[in-house]
Amino acid sequence: MSKISSWGMDVFRIAEYTNHRPLTAVVYTIMQERGLTKALRISCHSLVTYLTQLEGHYRRHVPYHNSIHAADVTQSAHFMLLQPTLENIFTDIETFAVLFASAMHDVDHPGLSNQYLVNTGSELALMYNDESVLENHHLAVAFKLLQTEGCDVLREFSPKQRQLFRRMVIDMVLATDMTKHLDHLAHLKTMVETRKISGNCEISMENYSERIQVLQCLVHCSDLSNPAKPLELYRQWTERITEEFFRQGDLERENGLEVSPMCDRNNSNVEKSQVGFIDYIVQPMWEAWSELVYPDFQFVLDTLETNRGWFHDRIKDNSSTEIRSKDSDVKMTSSHAALTSSQASSNGRL
Repeated sequence: MSKISSWGMDVFRIAEYTNHRPLTAVVYTIMQERGLTKALRISCHSLVTYLTQLEGHYRRHVPYHNSIHAADVTQSAHFMLLQPTLENIFTDIETFAVLFASAMHDVDHPGLSNQYLVNTGSELALMYNDESVLENHHLAVAFKLLQTEGCDVLREFSPKQRQLFRRMVIDMVLATDMTKHLDHLAHLKTMVETRKISGNCEISMENYSERIQVLQCLVHCSDLSNPAKPLELYRQWTERITEEFFRQGDLERENGLEVSPMCDRNNSNVEKSQVGFIDYIVQPMWEAWSELVYPDFQFVLDTLETNRGWFHDRIKDNSSTEIRSKDSDVKMTSSHAALTSSQASSNGRL
C-alpha cells in the first residue's frame, strides 16, 4: 500500500496480496491515511465489517465490474482530491462521501448494460422504470447494507449529516450513468469558462450545486481513468471489459436479440474501439478536468496520448483498406459511444 496516494497504483497486485479483498484494503487504508475515521467518529470495526459486506456483494466472476474496479476508482478519486487545486477545499463528510460513492458505485453489477436489462425486461429494469437501472440498484444495495448489524458507519452522524451524506452519494453515483456524460462535460466546460472570465484562480464552490458538480465530475473522471493509467494496467482493463462485452453479446445472440455494438466476439476491432473511446469519451472529459484544476493533471493527457498511440498502431482494419488518419479511422457513432460508456459505468471502457 506504499503507493496508495500515487497515480497508477497496481490494484491487481493488491487484489493478489489481500486474497481478493482489494476494496476493503484500499478504502480502509485511505480512511486511515486521511484521518477520517477519527474526524468523523467512525468505528474502525464497523468500517471493516461494512467494507467486507460491500465487497462480498460484488460479483467476483464478472470480469470488469467487480471489486478490483471499485478499488481502482476509489484510489483514483483519493489521488485526485490530494492535488493542490482541490486539497483542503472539501469537508471531511464530502471527502468520505466521495470515497463511499466510489467504493459502492458498481456493487452487485451483473456484467450487463442498462440497455440489456431494459431490453430483456429484467426485474431491475421494472423496479427502476428503465431509468439509471444499475446505478439505482447499486445505491439501494449499498445503503441497505448499512442496516446490517455492525455495519452502520454513519452511527455517530447527526440526522442532518446523514441526510447530506446520502444526498451527495446518490448524486455522485447517479452521475456515473453514461447517458449523462455529455451533461457533465458541458457543466465542466462551463465551470472552466467561468473561472477564466472571472480571472479567479480558485474554483467557485459557494453552494451545494457548485460543489456537487465538481465532485460528480471527479468521480466520473475516476470511473473513466483506465486509459490514463500506465499501459500495462490499461491493457489488463481492456481485456476485462472486452470479455464482459463479449459475454453480453453471447447472451444477446442466444436470446435472439440484436448484438450490441462492440459485443460481438466474432466481429470486433478492440484496438479501434479503444481509440474511439479515448477520442470521443475519455479525452474530452480529462481535457476539461485538466483545465479546471490546471496544472495538476497535465500528465494525464500525456499518458492518454501515449496509450492512444499504442492502440492506434495496432488497429486491424477488417475491410483490408488502408488505415487512415486519426480523424477518419476511428469514427465512432454516438450509439457506440453511449454503449461504451454506459457499460463502463465504472470506469468504462471500449
